[in-house]
Amino acid sequence: MEGSWFHKERFLLFLALGLLIQGRGSTFIINCSGFGQHGGYPTVLDSVFERKAFRPVTNFSIPTLVNISFTMSAILDVVWDNPFIRWKPEECEGITKISVATKNLWLPDIFIIEFMNVDKTPKGLTAYVSNEGRIRYKKPMKVTSICNLDIFYFPFDQQNCTLTFSSFLYTVENMLLGMEKEVWEIADTSRDIVQTHGEWELLGINKATPKMSVGTSLYDQIMFYVAIRRRPRLYIINLLVPSGFLVAIDALSFYLPAESGNRAPFKITLLLGYNVFLLMMNELLPTNGTPLISVYFALCLSLMVVSLLETIFITYLLHLATSQPPPMPQWLHSLILYCTSPTKCCPTALQKRNKAMGLPPAHLPGVKEPVELVGKMPGPRETELNGCPGSTKAQQEDETQKQHLVNLWVQFSHMMDTLLFRLYLLFMTTSVVTVIVLWNT
Repeated sequence: MEGSWFHKERFLLFLALGLLIQGRGSTFIINCSGFGQHGGYPTVLDSVFERKAFRPVTNFSIPTLVNISFTMSAILDVVWDNPFIRWKPEECEGITKISVATKNLWLPDIFIIEFMNVDKTPKGLTAYVSNEGRIRYKKPMKVTSICNLDIFYFPFDQQNCTLTFSSFLYTVENMLLGMEKEVWEIADTSRDIVQTHGEWELLGINKATPKMSVGTSLYDQIMFYVAIRRRPRLYIINLLVPSGFLVAIDALSFYLPAESGNRAPFKITLLLGYNVFLLMMNELLPTNGTPLISVYFALCLSLMVVSLLETIFITYLLHLATSQPPPMPQWLHSLILYCTSPTKCCPTALQKRNKAMGLPPAHLPGVKEPVELVGKMPGPRETELNGCPGSTKAQQEDETQKQHLVNLWVQFSHMMDTLLFRLYLLFMTTSVVTVIVLWNT
């Protein structure tokens, strides 16, 4: 039993060597007897199918050239030559191309290094074989690859992704990779497909052919650099335009008088609406990193909060000023006069203003605090008791002094509103210019 097993093993080994020696340096031509009869080729290619585990070459020292191509619709096109599948069309009923199940053929183990998901290519695909032994295999596949995204300028970002095609098993001595199409042809075909599907626009494709060294082995590979740009129109309509409208309405709310008490509830409603808008649009924003649009939303929210706080402060200040006006600090008084006076606080102008308001020269604003003056002036009740003939005049001066303080605080509130309103205008103008520049570039 051991002797027969040994002779059987030697017989199989000699058979395999005989097949290899027979194919070395020769060209195989398939016998067309019975080829194409009954719509098939039952036994003609059996000898080729039995060798599918071996690389189809007549000389193993010559590497197999595998030409690859692809489109952005995730179709991998692989072309190589099999010297064992050749026939003369004139002897084979004019047949120049046949389809063969891929399970019966040797397939190059081309893979994409950046590929992340499990290959879900359907089984039982076929390949086309020409009479010259050229095999074309189209493999539809969905590629989810690793791509370093720079989302700072989202949604005006431009990304550069890499697709690297290489082999697991075959080194440069056994298999070389080439291009079945030119890069510009691949880019044109892919651009037509990408423009009709998805939110990205294909800018261009470049290639490089570096060798990959793994230990002492050297593998051939082709790297494609794909430049794509996001289409921002969807995000501008759904994100930037509503946010800009809400900020603009909040800026127009400064035309509501603060003393009426309607501005604060209006701003609170806008602030709540803006928060609801951010919660609804959060799914459109990138999950990783901090894009520029997130900074824009944060600035809009901060500006609306500052505006609400300013409105609350101004409303409280005006209410306090109408009941019991507090004394105004000297630096604030000077600042108001500096911002409102066309002559920048000229003493002559101040005297003319106070004279027009009916104040005596001793009561010039900026010389003494109004509260101090009020404290030194006798009150109306005290004037009646003393029988001072100037009681009516003192009471008028007291009312004028109080009204002057109220006017100063109202002027201060208007100055704060003007300053914040101009800040709104500057922010909105900067935002519009930034969007236009990023969109055009």
